[in-house]
This record gives sequence, structure tokens and C-alpha cells, in this order.
Amino acid sequence: MTMTDINNSTMSRPLSVLVLCTGNSARSQIAEALLQTRGAGRIAASSAGSHPAARVNPYAVETLRAHGIPWEGRTPQHIDAVAGAHHDLVITVCDNARDACPFLPGAATVHWGMPDPAEETTPEAARLAFEETFDALEGRVNALLALPVESFDSATLAEQARRIHESS
Repeated sequence: MTMTDINNSTMSRPLSVLVLCTGNSARSQIAEALLQTRGAGRIAASSAGSHPAARVNPYAVETLRAHGIPWEGRTPQHIDAVAGAHHDLVITVCDNARDACPFLPGAATVHWGMPDPAEETTPEAARLAFEETFDALEGRVNALLALPVESFDSATLAEQARRIHESS
């Protein structure tokens, strides 16, 4: 195998993105779904939590379905289940996950913090909060995918992802 073969095989590998949250039931699931569907072929996304919930929040599933993304049957997972895998980019979407995020060698890490829509207690407020979360994450994911992320080194990837959050 020549150096060109190695570079070509590395370039054709999808960017691995891990989204972390505390419960892995709402924000991180929506972000994973957006990255997986919008970035199909370019992004291999997964999500996990530091203290995963028993199930994905039904409002997250409902919101994703309303936007044409089927997400039924998913189960939140603990960060330990994915910590051993290679990740190019780690995105934390809640402050607790950012603070509990383990060091993942070789991964660019960025914080896209936002309010937890699962804290809403009435169905109307919850649906609105989940829709707002979807919109915010969709904007960030679309901005990330508009960039040539496959060509970025780790520092550039982290910087660009940070700028996306700051401009949203």
C-alpha cells in the first residue's frame, strides 16, 4: 500500500461524530439523528450519556418523526459503550456532559450547550421546547455540513464547530 492509498482510504472514511449529554434521551438523540441523516455518507454519528435515561424521550421521537426522521426503537447508551471507539469530533450539548466528558484521544471537542427541552412539564411546552431544540441543532448541523470538515485537522475542526455554536 502506498502513501497515496493510505491518504485516499483515510479521506473516504466518514467523519466520526459523538454527541454527549447527561441522559442521552433528548438533545443528543436529536443531534445524532440530524448528523446521521443530513450527513449520510460523510458523517458516522453516535450519541451517549454520562447517566443515560431508560428510554429516548417520546417528544424527541415525535419531533424527529414530524421532520421525516424515523427514530423509534433507539435506546440511550452510556458513554463507556462508545469511549473506546475512534471519534473525530465530540460535541457536548449540556453543561453536565461537558463537565463529565472523558478525554477521548484524537477527538476535537466542542460544547454546543442548550437548555434541556425535557425539563418542560406540559405537553404544549414540551412540544415547543423540542421543536426549538430541533431548529437550533438543525442550524448547527447544517452549518457544520456546509464546511469541508473531512479536510480539517482536529484543531481546525474544533475551532469551526465552536464558531458555529457562537454564531447561533
